[in-house]
Amino acid sequence: MKKTLPLVCLLIAASCLAAFAAETWDFTAFKRAMELSGRPTGLKERDFARIQARKPAYLKIVSNYLQRMAGSVDPAVLRAFAEVPREYFTYNYEKQRGFADTTYESNPHPWAVGFGSYLSDYRAQAYMTQVLQPKATDVSLEIGTGSGFQSAVLSRIVKEAYTVEIITALGEKVDKIFGPLGYRNVHTRVGDGFYGWPEAGRQFDIIIVTCAAPYVPPALLDQLKKGGRMIIPIGQPYKTQFLYIFTKDQEGKVHSRKDISTYFIPMIGQVQK
Repeated sequence: MKKTLPLVCLLIAASCLAAFAAETWDFTAFKRAMELSGRPTGLKERDFARIQARKPAYLKIVSNYLQRMAGSVDPAVLRAFAEVPREYFTYNYEKQRGFADTTYESNPHPWAVGFGSYLSDYRAQAYMTQVLQPKATDVSLEIGTGSGFQSAVLSRIVKEAYTVEIITALGEKVDKIFGPLGYRNVHTRVGDGFYGWPEAGRQFDIIIVTCAAPYVPPALLDQLKKGGRMIIPIGQPYKTQFLYIFTKDQEGKVHSRKDISTYFIPMIGQVQK
C-alpha cells in the first residue's frame, strides 16, 4: 500500500488540477486576478501555458519528497498544492515585478519577494504543512505571511487561516491577493508575530512559523489549543537551524521534538530584544 499511495495521491491531485484549470484558472483568469490585486504582469499567454505544463512534474516532486521525508503523502495536502496557483504568488513587491515564468522549477529553492522576505522552497512548505496534520475543522495561524502562498495552501484544507506579517510594506500589499482567488477564509494583519494574534479572540489548532527564532515565543504556546500542533524553525540567524514540533495535550501540557535541519530568514521584532 505504501508504494502505491503516492500514485493514488497524484491521481487525486491531477484530477483536482484538471477541474480547477478547466473551470477557473486560465490565462484570462490569471491576468484578471493580477489586475485586481494591483500587481502588473508582463507574462505572455504562451509563457503561461509553459508554466502549466510544468505543474504535473512539480506535484510529483512534492509527492516523492513527502513520501521520502514523512513516510506517506496526505492527499489533502497534495490536493491543496494542486489547487493553489503558485505562479500567482511569485511576485517581488519591492521591485514591483513578477517572476511567474520561474514557477514549478525542477530545482526548488527560495525566491525573494522583496523587503527581505522570501517565498520558501515548495518542498519545505509541503513538509511543514503535512507535519501539522491540517483538518477541515482546524483554524490555523501563520507567523510570517511573506508571499502568502503558505496560508493560501492551508486555506484550501482548514476552516479559517490567519496570517501575520511584520513588514508593513509587504503585509499591506499581500493582503490584497487572496480576494481575487476567492479565498475568503484567509485573514491577514500587519503586526509582530512574536505576540501571535490575540485580537482574534481564539486559540489555534495549528501554528506554523515561517521564520527562525532563537526560542519559542510564549504567546504562541498560549494561543495553541489543547490538541494543537505547532512547527517552528529554531536556531541562530544564518546558521544551522532545526524544525521543532510542539503539541499540546488535552491537559494543556506542551510536548516538543526536534525534527529536520532547515534554513529560514530570522524572525524580527520583539524576539530580538
